[in-house]
Amino acid sequence: MKALVTGASGFIGSHLTELLIQEGYEVRAFVHYNSRGDLGWLEDIVGSESVEIIRGDIRDYDIVSTAVRHVDVVFHLAALVGIPFSYLSPDANFETNLRGSMNVFQAAKQNKTQRVIHTSTSEIYGTAQYVPIDEKHPVNPQSPYAASKASADHFALAFCQSFDLPVTIVRPFNTYGPRQSPRAVIPTIITQLLRKDCKEIKLGSLRPTRDLMYVKDTARGFLAASINEEAIGEVVNLGTGQETSIGELAEKVFMIMGKQISVKVDEKRVRPEKSEVYRLLCDATKAKELLGWEAKVSLSDGLQETIDWFRKRMIRVGKDEYHI
Repeated sequence: MKALVTGASGFIGSHLTELLIQEGYEVRAFVHYNSRGDLGWLEDIVGSESVEIIRGDIRDYDIVSTAVRHVDVVFHLAALVGIPFSYLSPDANFETNLRGSMNVFQAAKQNKTQRVIHTSTSEIYGTAQYVPIDEKHPVNPQSPYAASKASADHFALAFCQSFDLPVTIVRPFNTYGPRQSPRAVIPTIITQLLRKDCKEIKLGSLRPTRDLMYVKDTARGFLAASINEEAIGEVVNLGTGQETSIGELAEKVFMIMGKQISVKVDEKRVRPEKSEVYRLLCDATKAKELLGWEAKVSLSDGLQETIDWFRKRMIRVGKDEYHI
């Protein structure tokens, strides 16, 4: 089997690429072109020398079409994922997350690709109207990022129904782990604590709850969706079914790292009131019944592995630095 992974140099994409190599796939990686020629996290994975690299921009149909040719399955992960950044640049989210996805769907249709796995996000549900959140929960995107992803999901299903594109939508809840950007909440907590002069950490609202899933579990979910014919035309949630508030999460990280310091709510990290998603808790029953998948890594074990990775990499942020 030959697989294309868009966004392969990113956080989840690099872990998925690594898993596909381990499973014996021939992998083609679509990575965002940059003048430095670096490959992001692909440079860290075992077996990266066997990966075929295509550099380009997901917004460019010509290069996307080239990347999709002669592959059996496309895992589409390329996206702008920073919610705070989407407030500053909603147009960039539209172009990358919707236009880029359209390019993938059109190219896969043109090339008669056997399977397309499209990446969604739990953010499209908005604050939970009931819990746990199953795939029938109303879609209520509360940020430009979530709106762009919800739109792409609808186009994915429309292509499936209109053109028989064999697409499956995988909707992960909040994934964390090694290689994640410091802009995300768990790396934010860890990297601040790694400063020698750390006396307090700065976070946004401590009230929201999230269903936190270790990245290797997420990658397994993508693979499981790609090999199950019954998943074509379906939306499948991936999550743990456990809920943790940001305040509780900070305390868990403090305990593992042997720290006991205060948390300051930093207003510049707080989402606009109507845009904040206050509660996300996954119902992954469909993933278990349809794909035979369930999350295996506990939050404590996943946090320990993530902390160990950041310590080893010596990744820290400046005292007042805030990544959006």
